[in-house]
Amino acid sequence: MNRLADATSPYLLQHADNPVDWWPWCAEAFAEAKRRDVPVLISVGYAACHWCHVMAHESFEHEQVGAVLNDNFVSIKVDREERPDVDAVYMTATQAMTGQGGWPMTVFATPDGTPFFCGTYFPRPNFLRLLESVTAAWRDQREAVLRQGAAVVEAIGGAQAVGGPTAPLTAELLDAAADQLAGEYDETNGGFGGDPKFPPHMNLLFLLRHHRRTGSARSLEIVRHTAEAMARGGIYDQLASGFARYSVDGHWTVPHFEKMLYDNALLLRVYTQLWRLTGDRLARRVARDVVRFLADELHRAGEGFASALDADTEGVEGLTYSWTPAQLVEALGEEDGRWAADLFGVTDQGTFEHGTSVLRLARDVDDADPAVRARWQDVVGRLLAARDARPQPARDDKVVAAWNGLAITAIAEFLQVAALYEDPAAEDANLMDGVAIVADGAMRDAAEHLARVHLVDGRLRRASRDGQVGEPAGVLEDHGDVAEAFCALHQLTGEGRWLELAGQLLDTALARFAAPGGGFYDTADDAEQLVARPADPTDNATPSGRSAIAAALVAYAALTGETRYREAAEAALSTVAPIVGRHARFTGYAAMVGEALLSGPYEIAVATDGDPAADPLVAAAHRHAPPGAVVVAGRPDQPGVPLLADRPLVDGRPTAYVCRGFVCQRPVTSVDDLVAQLR
Repeated sequence: MNRLADATSPYLLQHADNPVDWWPWCAEAFAEAKRRDVPVLISVGYAACHWCHVMAHESFEHEQVGAVLNDNFVSIKVDREERPDVDAVYMTATQAMTGQGGWPMTVFATPDGTPFFCGTYFPRPNFLRLLESVTAAWRDQREAVLRQGAAVVEAIGGAQAVGGPTAPLTAELLDAAADQLAGEYDETNGGFGGDPKFPPHMNLLFLLRHHRRTGSARSLEIVRHTAEAMARGGIYDQLASGFARYSVDGHWTVPHFEKMLYDNALLLRVYTQLWRLTGDRLARRVARDVVRFLADELHRAGEGFASALDADTEGVEGLTYSWTPAQLVEALGEEDGRWAADLFGVTDQGTFEHGTSVLRLARDVDDADPAVRARWQDVVGRLLAARDARPQPARDDKVVAAWNGLAITAIAEFLQVAALYEDPAAEDANLMDGVAIVADGAMRDAAEHLARVHLVDGRLRRASRDGQVGEPAGVLEDHGDVAEAFCALHQLTGEGRWLELAGQLLDTALARFAAPGGGFYDTADDAEQLVARPADPTDNATPSGRSAIAAALVAYAALTGETRYREAAEAALSTVAPIVGRHARFTGYAAMVGEALLSGPYEIAVATDGDPAADPLVAAAHRHAPPGAVVVAGRPDQPGVPLLADRPLVDGRPTAYVCRGFVCQRPVTSVDDLVAQLR
């Protein structure tokens, strides 16, 4: 009996027809294992995961494997995106036992959930031998198995401990982190490390703020070079936009083709802020097109943003995206086909599999002659039309609270910058206006969905699908990322309800997730008890819960003037500070928040009785705002907007009020005076 047919998770639904007697994660599954006196198989993955699909096809769809599992185990299937707490605990165990981790994750546990053997992907012959060995060990060497499990639990309990050393997150530590990143930087290809190479979005966000504080040309150049290398590489979809999860090589050529919401949201912030700081044309184009990708491909009308596009199409990775020279000629004709092959680096030998190539931008087009840019855009449109006729990757329609929070924050930042640089004479002015309108609607849709569907009895739930919220409770990153998003919406719209909702989420986090010494657990104090309570301080694929909550606390404190939230943020960052200077690549978001605290952050209020979007003071505030600054504009004493309370117009003119760390300067009415205060 397979019990996954009613799941909200697309990943679990992919396994609903397996011959394996799957259970979802639930107490009843462990009770059944105890009743039968058999071990538990915990299989963890996610819908867009290529090797999860491979193991499913090879093993979980195979009758022999199903029979062995059903006879000797209770099998539990877990979507890591719905249950990041379960994933975190067993990933720590897997890393402790094997020295590495990844998905699919394959864990064998006792009926009380204690892991005693862990791994990742296994080919079917190996998996069958492993099942035989685990069955024999459980039958004949039970005492050794239990000792092994106890040792693993002790190891993961130490790895997830809170209450370690603390230190202030100082300018010296942040400078050391920037120096370490510079030392690990790939001077040739951009980014950090070799292969596989992941987009280092959080490190780039930190380096942009570090540049703003210190003037470091090195920090800015690392961001600029990496952003250009990624945008011109195969990891970026040169036709429809959107970044893939990572590059299998060290030079961004061949991606692992899944497109994740969180990567694209965080990268959107990078390109938006790079555009804002430098006016770079490539950064502007990529930011515009990633926003369009989010709104067109991942937004679900009346809901939020879907989690991902699959790595595979009809079981073949990259089937939708790869090209041969002959296919280009077929789609474009002989002359344009040859021109496109040169532009996109498509060769007879190929850069991917079976002589195919992944499109990458081998020539500069952003600063090219207008005729070249026009031809490029025409070719892109025709190739995209041809590609749309191919089979398309599946979409994981699950709406994850934290990732939607990241997307809302990124789009809000983009809309502010797009308004600053609005140019009716630009060749893409109409496109930019259309993208902004659609993105604004998608952003508000997502925020309303989170507020209406994911908030249940005052508590945040992790995921929803088709308008129905799932049972798993929100974890710390959900509360942090969504609260930060609501703070961003408050600044963009001037609506007090978003700030109020952010405060509710932060109060819940402080009451339910806080740990001794200023840290935070990733799960609430009344959440399901696992074999360990996760509390990971490091930033990995997404900001850690601790970094996310610190970012939201800093923004909320600046917007409300309530110092206890800032103190909570400082305490949280003090638990991360000891590793910032030593492991900068895994603390990028925390370091970014640390830069905001060093900056103040500035609190900028512009009191105006006109349209804030047309006010030069508001434009100047956004253009010159230091790292992490909050900006609010609107009528004096506007309800629900603390920064505008008791902030009147001076001599009937729009007036800017600038504070830093709760210490305020004199109100000013001229752009020059405002800019001088922000320097």
